[in-house]
Amino acid sequence: MIKVGILNVTGYAGAELARLLYSHPEARLTSVGGRSAVGKPLAEVFPHLACYDLTVTERLDDVDFVFSALPHAASAEAVVPYVRQGMAVVDLSADFRLRDPQEYADWYGASHPAPDLLPDAVYGLSELNRDGVRQAKLVANPGCYPAGALLALAPAVKAGIVAPDIIVDSKSGVSGAGRSLGLSYHFAEANESVSAYGLEGHRHLPEIAQELACLWPPAEGPQPPAPRLTFTPHLVPMTRGILSTCYAPLVPGRLASGEGAKEQVRELYGEFYRGEPFVRVVDSPPATKQTLGNNLCLVYPTVDLRSERLVVVSAIDNLVKGAAGQAVQNMNLMLGFPETAGLDAPAVYP
Repeated sequence: MIKVGILNVTGYAGAELARLLYSHPEARLTSVGGRSAVGKPLAEVFPHLACYDLTVTERLDDVDFVFSALPHAASAEAVVPYVRQGMAVVDLSADFRLRDPQEYADWYGASHPAPDLLPDAVYGLSELNRDGVRQAKLVANPGCYPAGALLALAPAVKAGIVAPDIIVDSKSGVSGAGRSLGLSYHFAEANESVSAYGLEGHRHLPEIAQELACLWPPAEGPQPPAPRLTFTPHLVPMTRGILSTCYAPLVPGRLASGEGAKEQVRELYGEFYRGEPFVRVVDSPPATKQTLGNNLCLVYPTVDLRSERLVVVSAIDNLVKGAAGQAVQNMNLMLGFPETAGLDAPAVYP
């Protein structure tokens, strides 16, 4: 049995990790750290986790595997000692997602705490980088918005059927902002209201663009095209879930005309995700409620024949496939466990 520790169990992602690990057949949560609530029983901080007889500590004690759910910058600083001693780590923060330390500094407003580790970090969207995750000691868990957007767009981008002018329109529940207080997340502010934010550039934009560029088929020139990405996130009055609607112009001549284009796209997506345990290509536009509490990403691809655009809708639970569930999936791959271990529960409905 692998002994697992969580840095910052007192955040939403950390608490969700604890919930998922409780039913894991091969891993046992034995140590939990937190920047707040040190010295308190975990059951006092989160009564729903009373199944654990653990106390929140400053440091993890006697573990084989580490999850870090700390915020950016603080997370890299905390995991560096574990990485340097050869321990396997999944970092749920943004610290190891961007490969360019200058780009990290530009978007996150601080120098990277451990730039020498960036070449060793593997981007952990399992469906697109399974072999890399299996061999990694340090995995950068994807952001919640990028997880849904990349799974929606990957088959089309890799097949070369869309041009590099992409729009991602995403709606997220308020848990995506974490447990920190903020005026816009107060009930009276968020309830019965939908608002856009990050129009000048959201921090997940360069992550989506970076991974899309990796998927693009080789161009005739020396470099594949850099995607022109417009990403607009929205806050909606629900606790969990992200619904992303992605748009991209079709490359002329790559698909049949008329209804045949829709059928080809469906076949393309079905084949791309054939055998994937956590991505399901569905027959109608999905709803976030259909992924509540589980690790599924539901994907619905179609073609707008009037505008000759690909339109893909994806739905995930931002705290599971968009955070803790993806992290456990990565751990399973890194340690040679069945990929679905601890993650095969159906969604909670209604």
